[in-house]
Amino acid sequence: MQADPIRAPARAQDLILRHRVNNYRAGELERRYTTLDVEEDFFVNYGYVSRSLYALMHPRVDRPFARVDTPLPRGDRKRAQMLLNFVRERGSVHPREVDEYFAHGKVTNYWGGSSNATTHLMDAMHYRGMLRVLRREKGIRIYAPREYEKVAISAAERRARIDALVDTVVTIYAPLPASSLTSYVRRLQYAAPQWKSHLTDALKRAKKRLRHARAGVDWYFPADEDPLRESPEDVVRLLAPFDPVVHDRARFELLWNWEYRFEAYTPMAKRKLGYYAMPLLWRDRVIGWANASVKNGALECDIGYVGSQPRESNFQHELEEELDRLRTFLRM
Repeated sequence: MQADPIRAPARAQDLILRHRVNNYRAGELERRYTTLDVEEDFFVNYGYVSRSLYALMHPRVDRPFARVDTPLPRGDRKRAQMLLNFVRERGSVHPREVDEYFAHGKVTNYWGGSSNATTHLMDAMHYRGMLRVLRREKGIRIYAPREYEKVAISAAERRARIDALVDTVVTIYAPLPASSLTSYVRRLQYAAPQWKSHLTDALKRAKKRLRHARAGVDWYFPADEDPLRESPEDVVRLLAPFDPVVHDRARFELLWNWEYRFEAYTPMAKRKLGYYAMPLLWRDRVIGWANASVKNGALECDIGYVGSQPRESNFQHELEEELDRLRTFLRM
């Protein structure tokens, strides 16, 4: 599940979970993280993965400082080892502690007072499996050491692991047009850079293994799923911009015939939908968007439609129900 720090009106990971976990409330993932069977890590995007998925991707390197796309520079290797020793001594650290220690402690000005250097190095160590995110405090990652384990992986196991990663992607984002399937499989180079050269063969195997249908373009989905099996419910849902339902913009345009864009980083004058426009799903169609915010303790929601507002008699009622669910989720 993708994570994003913007809170408008809640972080993306919380907005995604509220549609999938009964009685979910904003911030609950962060509060309960230490009790859950999950890790923060990079899959096809940065976010939260199950520990079983984490185990499929690691070890990404055969030794801590080995090449992962680009190797750590020699100076950073020394810094990383010192930082790792520092984290081991304390058990867990806030990035601010690392900055303070290496800038003003026994290693005077080692980092040159640059918090960014610390953050980037800890990110690299986390990606390599040297550190893990123990928890978050006010959105900031608290790191703990992870002991590196060298594991011998046979060719057969490597193939099985890669196929399992592909199947996980498809389970999350299917049904996928052929071009999007190719794109997501290629993005697995970030999940498992050590197997980047094997992804082309993995894509070929996936196309033989998955169910396939032709509807304008070739579509792929898990063998045990039928996208047309169930009728859509009369329900309105406001989705996070990174929700799996809308994550693949190419599929979005194929299914709903309009262009949705995430515009939080677009200059205000050039925005068409809004800072954090959440796709509005009615039944099985995304028909518009909503920009929601909390002002003076009240939820404000500005809604736009691709065409006109649906004329079905129950749409307005279902929209109000969704806004009530959003207020409950936000603890209003």
